[in-house]
Amino acid sequence: MPTRIQLRRTKGWRLPDGAVTVARPSRWGNPFRVGDPGIADRDEAVARFAALLAARRAGTEPPDAPAYPSDDEIRAELAGHDLACWCPLDGPCHAETLLQIANA
Repeated sequence: MPTRIQLRRTKGWRLPDGAVTVARPSRWGNPFRVGDPGIADRDEAVARFAALLAARRAGTEPPDAPAYPSDDEIRAELAGHDLACWCPLDGPCHAETLLQIANA
């Protein structure tokens, strides 16, 4: 089962083969940032991201919602790949939501 990887800047570290970076500014980055109105921490940013994708699936996405790839695109491009982001592995990350959708 694919997992989440934490990106690193340490000398010699390389993204494992087959892993996909889902951090900003990639196409897969979380459009909700800590410090945006109503987003005080990473928990809230990740919750907003999951709610956006759930609302889209339910057909209740607000008209002012940020653009983001569809579930079909997520599955087509991320299924079977480890996903890499800067978030610490012991905390929430939108990559977990992407992993669930991609590998459902």
